[in-house]
Amino acid sequence: MSAELVTELKTSIQRTARARIVSMLGPATSLAGIVYVLVVLRRMLRQVEYKPVLEDWIWHQVLPMIGYAMLFVGAAGMSHDQRWALFVIGAVALLLLFVGIHNAWDTVAYVVGTEGEKK
Repeated sequence: MSAELVTELKTSIQRTARARIVSMLGPATSLAGIVYVLVVLRRMLRQVEYKPVLEDWIWHQVLPMIGYAMLFVGAAGMSHDQRWALFVIGAVALLLLFVGIHNAWDTVAYVVGTEGEKK
């Protein structure tokens, strides 16, 4: 039901209005991602149980920040109908997917590793 409503909404909006909405979603998403990376930075600095190593800084700060900055550039390119912007957004999607997989695996390894120390 809701999917049908969304489909009807998309078809009823004029093409220019739809393009305007999409062109605003890209920068908004990238800025939200940058804010989230900064929240993660604050949490990394405040914790005391674990001291982050270089790998943690790269995978939790550097790569996501690069990804969200590239997403902003790709979104800006999309708003100007640049063909290369699609490739940038695709590369960002892959980068953030790999970062998410790595960080999830890292979290599981940490939890399993510290679980044995507690027992």
